[in-house]
Amino acid sequence: MKQPFLIIVFLASMLNASSQFYLRGIVHDERGKGLYNVKIQLYSKGIFPYYTGNSGAFGIPTNLAVDTITLQSEGFETLKCAVESAKFQSFTLKMLPVNESLYRHRLSSVTKDRLNKQHDEIYYHGGESYSSLVENTFVDADKLPVTGFSMNVDRASYSNIRRFLNIDARVPPDAVRIEEMLNYFSFPNQNTSTTSFTCQTKLTSCPWDVNNELLFINLQAPIINVENIPPTNLVFLIDVSGSMDQPNRLPLLKSAFKQLANNLRDQDTVGIVIYGGGVGVWLPPTSGADKQKINDAIEKLEAGGETPGAAAIITAYGLAEKIFNKNANNRVILATDGDFNVGQSTEKELEDLIGQHRQSGIFLTCIGVGMGNYKDSKLEALAKRGNGNFAYVDNIHEAEKVLITEFTKTLYAVATDCYAGVTFNPQLVKQYRLIGFENKIDAIADTTSELEGGEIGTGHASMAVFEIVPTQKNIDAVNTEEKDGDIASVKLQYKLPLQTDELKQEFKVKNDYIDIAAAESNARLATSVIMFGELLKQSEYAKKFSWNDVEALAKTAINIQDYSQAEFLTLIQKAKKIYGTGKKKKRDEE
Repeated sequence: MKQPFLIIVFLASMLNASSQFYLRGIVHDERGKGLYNVKIQLYSKGIFPYYTGNSGAFGIPTNLAVDTITLQSEGFETLKCAVESAKFQSFTLKMLPVNESLYRHRLSSVTKDRLNKQHDEIYYHGGESYSSLVENTFVDADKLPVTGFSMNVDRASYSNIRRFLNIDARVPPDAVRIEEMLNYFSFPNQNTSTTSFTCQTKLTSCPWDVNNELLFINLQAPIINVENIPPTNLVFLIDVSGSMDQPNRLPLLKSAFKQLANNLRDQDTVGIVIYGGGVGVWLPPTSGADKQKINDAIEKLEAGGETPGAAAIITAYGLAEKIFNKNANNRVILATDGDFNVGQSTEKELEDLIGQHRQSGIFLTCIGVGMGNYKDSKLEALAKRGNGNFAYVDNIHEAEKVLITEFTKTLYAVATDCYAGVTFNPQLVKQYRLIGFENKIDAIADTTSELEGGEIGTGHASMAVFEIVPTQKNIDAVNTEEKDGDIASVKLQYKLPLQTDELKQEFKVKNDYIDIAAAESNARLATSVIMFGELLKQSEYAKKFSWNDVEALAKTAINIQDYSQAEFLTLIQKAKKIYGTGKKKKRDEE
């Protein structure tokens, strides 16, 4: 009996020796925010790595009183130093210069002035939240000939507007983003490419001001053959909290995701993370070939509990990292009403959390649903910080449009950090204003703000429209039909997914003026969408036209056989009744 006893004593002493100390600490950035998933290596543990938790905290047993720690996190400088294992340690990681820009405020467009607005940064409407926006004004081309705008595939604003009008309600002005309304419709270029962007421009008369012109710039991404699309690794991050227990929320999402699952290929993979009362992996990574298993898991989802959104995002990205394939389309699809009420819940906190994963090669798509507590501002912020896109789904038709019909345009990126710069010719352009692409108040107030590049999917056409005040030389050229030089040039800058090299393309904008009545239907449709949006926004630039003008122009442009275009005409007619008279408008505002 003596020998076994001695062995037990020896093993116990060895265990105590190997775990004599417990090194505890926290890792944060220079702003004091805890950093999640920082890789930790101790000299005493060899190559075996540890990682920080959600708040940046960690605890590691060690047998050395003084050990050497190495901290690594993407986008930050590596930190290596000696530590006293018996003391609590606090580490600060410094951002690499290339990563600092991720934490600056982002601009949708470059504007002349940093304006003030007479309400808060976040606009609240019946429990819903929208970022307060500042409308772009006219800029003198001789003083500031260069402007720019971000490109993306977002179209959430249009379907959200439709939801309000379909219940005979007025639309919150800050819910109206005209560039997203234009994105909703398909304005494909006549010339397409499989290797680079193409650009088509048009210069027409302006329906609401005979002295001005409209410049249409339509940039289309290269079209990738569907057969050549690499595998898709998806993580569905689905909100099943109590607020989702309504027909137009979780049940709608279940139908949408089942349709998406039915369109997956054998080489595709999907996992499901849910949150509501808690967070968990509902379905481990599963092949697209096993559609029944995926659909059964989706069908069993039920709503209940609170909304721990931050913890859910961390779990979803963790699952996406496990199935990550650098040659695949790796994406988290977050579906929620945006009502994060547990853990990190402010836009800034959630943006910072997403920002830590931005460089991982995992994209983020946000799908918003519901009404009454829909948090548009949060979902927009998350999608942009996650180098992705977002949409609002108000019915099954919209779900099919986003996740089935336009799946590749929405979920397969061919370009990231994509933005366009426009340089106007002051000899032909006296003033210009960019329609839409409005900036948030905090971004305008921040002097370090940068123009934000967006994500573009295969074949997506992005249209930007400028209202132009022509010079006398321009007017004379139109009247004499003598074209004298280019009116502007467009410089497109973007990166290929998972690559750091910036690519550039340049296009000339000819002074090919045409009356809008004689222009192609796409130009007239886009113009009617702009007028529709500016009336909904109650813009100062909408004082020169009426709902009747919008309806009349739209009727000359829409294809009644196209469901979306026919529906647009119906929405104009509904808005016309809702906004009708000045007296009704005043009562609604009160």
